[in-house]
Amino acid sequence: METNYIFKILLHAIFGALLYYIGFFPKLFFFGVIGYFLFKIIVSHPKEKTTSVLLGCAYLTGAEVIFRMTGGGLFYESSKYFIIFYIIFGMFYTGVSNKGYPYFIFLICLVPSVIVASTTIGIDGDLRKNVAFVLSGPVCLGISALYCYDKKINMRQILGILHYLSLPIVTLTTYLFLYTPTIKGIVTGTDSNFAASGGFGPNQVSTVLGLGMFVFCVNYFLNSKTKLLRAVNIVLFALVSFRAIITFSRGGVLTAILMIFAFLAIVYSKSNRRQKNIILTSFASFLLISSLIWFVSSNQTDGLIEKRYTNQDKIGREKADFSAGRVDLFVGELNGFIDEPFLGVGASGMKERRLVSLGRVVATHNELSRLLSEHGILGVIILLILIFKPFDMRTANRYNYFFYAFLIFWFATINHSAMRIAAPGFIYALALLNIRYEKRPLRRKRLVTKR
Repeated sequence: METNYIFKILLHAIFGALLYYIGFFPKLFFFGVIGYFLFKIIVSHPKEKTTSVLLGCAYLTGAEVIFRMTGGGLFYESSKYFIIFYIIFGMFYTGVSNKGYPYFIFLICLVPSVIVASTTIGIDGDLRKNVAFVLSGPVCLGISALYCYDKKINMRQILGILHYLSLPIVTLTTYLFLYTPTIKGIVTGTDSNFAASGGFGPNQVSTVLGLGMFVFCVNYFLNSKTKLLRAVNIVLFALVSFRAIITFSRGGVLTAILMIFAFLAIVYSKSNRRQKNIILTSFASFLLISSLIWFVSSNQTDGLIEKRYTNQDKIGREKADFSAGRVDLFVGELNGFIDEPFLGVGASGMKERRLVSLGRVVATHNELSRLLSEHGILGVIILLILIFKPFDMRTANRYNYFFYAFLIFWFATINHSAMRIAAPGFIYALALLNIRYEKRPLRRKRLVTKR
């Protein structure tokens, strides 16, 4: 296990170098990934079919940003569509739980917004492109949730899914270090930094790296059976955290911190006294490493990262808007809901309105307000399903260590980055899995009868 784990990590670091240095490799990598997991799903044993589907989806979730960054995908939303494809493919083999019907209702509630959009999007607008862009994320969430609801897997399998999620994040981190090996000189202010994010959107990069921070923390506490594995996981956590912090996009990092604390709180509460002492000792070491990462980040950015997290500009003046304009967008979309409370303004309708009023395209950062403005009263129903249905699942399965961490990731991410990437939808669905813990077999002594 130790050798296999380290081999996969090194292999994905090599993939990062190949993506950076070889121009045709991104396309080769993308089609190789799609083909490999499709083959794996087809040939896997029926009992392993669900795990194979989720492994493929997890890998694509972690790889989505690096595919976009390097132009490897068929098109911008490729990863979301292939996740949906894998899951629908998996449904033919393993079906879905009849208890997950609210997520079918959720998908039906998305349809009227397409009809409204067909009458409201301007003649110069591309209906298919605009609608697909804003609905691919919610559809990916709905399909994933419908498939995952009450699917029974064990602890080993969920850790494997998280491992596959983290592998392409190693590739992304390697690529970022090659793209900007030194940080000093490229950071001149406290705004989100594209150069430190591989020339791509810092918000998306930070979100995925934050997810990597969480996974390597989980590996450190639950999946490191040797000192070498513990060392490897803490180093990976440090490298991923450093690259996440210096994107200057706060959302992904703060979300990761909330996830880690939620996860550790659950693990600690379900542990015995001896295990709690081990967790506290490991957590102290973890905090020490985290402090060192922050110190290095501050040093490399000449203290600007501290100003960023305290909402100051580069000369120390407090910024007027901590949300970087997101509050104004949120209020504007609530006004859209008030104007059209029944069926909303239609898919991508608020973007069209902002194009008319501002003269430029401004995409939303908040999925909650977008659901209300673009779907009206159906958006309220969607939100009620998304928020309350997982807790119904929780009453029947209280042993999922990751339940609250996954929901936190979904809720926090859709509030600062909407559903631009597949991660919030797929991670939300993982919270609906029914995780079972394998019982140790009882060893009974055979009775020998004397004759």
